[in-house]
Amino acid sequence: MLRGLYTAYTGMRNEQYRMDIMSNNLANADTTGFKKEGSTSQAYAEVMAVKIKDVSENPNTPKRLGKMSLGVKIGETFTDFSQGSLRDTGNTYDIAIGGSGFFNIEFTNKAGETSTKYTRDGGFTITKDGYLVTKDGDYVLGENGRIQLSTTAGTTVFDRSGNIFQDDRLVASLKITDFEDTNYLTHYGETMWDAKEGAVEQDAEDAQIYQGYLEMSNASVVKEMVNMITISRQYESNQKMLTTFDESLEKSMTLSKV
Repeated sequence: MLRGLYTAYTGMRNEQYRMDIMSNNLANADTTGFKKEGSTSQAYAEVMAVKIKDVSENPNTPKRLGKMSLGVKIGETFTDFSQGSLRDTGNTYDIAIGGSGFFNIEFTNKAGETSTKYTRDGGFTITKDGYLVTKDGDYVLGENGRIQLSTTAGTTVFDRSGNIFQDDRLVASLKITDFEDTNYLTHYGETMWDAKEGAVEQDAEDAQIYQGYLEMSNASVVKEMVNMITISRQYESNQKMLTTFDESLEKSMTLSKV
């Protein structure tokens, strides 16, 4: 019966974890370049159930308890990198990527340390010196480093390959990077990613650049709300199970005193 209490508890804990992820997705449904997350669940591995100091074994040697199940184990959190919808803004420096790939950003933290981050959020602008930057002021990187544009040019055009033309003259090219395995990317804030050790870069061959557009979040408000309702019901089911076991234990204790 105590195992039943533990099983219900792990179920509630897992649903709370899932609810946190769904809530974050819902909160960022309108965030440019946001990629929704999900989670996995798995049964407790039998190695989690052990008995200690079994006299039939060597002293202090843990031993498995067969196929004993101890409820739900929280699995991994994963990111869905599928394409979000493109919204027409008409702004010259709003850039969206169609297909795979990420913009390269020169990010500087509060300690003054500089590193390269990756993002799908193409809401850019230019500084008074002509540098192409994010809305937070971090430099957008091109094939030759920071991108500096003329602030007096008559026209600025980004073609599908990421080449930048001002007054019909090629002045720079966006650096678009893809990865063999996006599992090596970790979130940095809501719309940027870090590449972990082992990440392998590759050319984003199918990437196309759309000027005057922004890629919206790929999280659907309706789907996230449905998921949250499902999670709430599963949480309530485990809660009722916990209450039932608790009442059964209380009756057992009362009867044992008679």
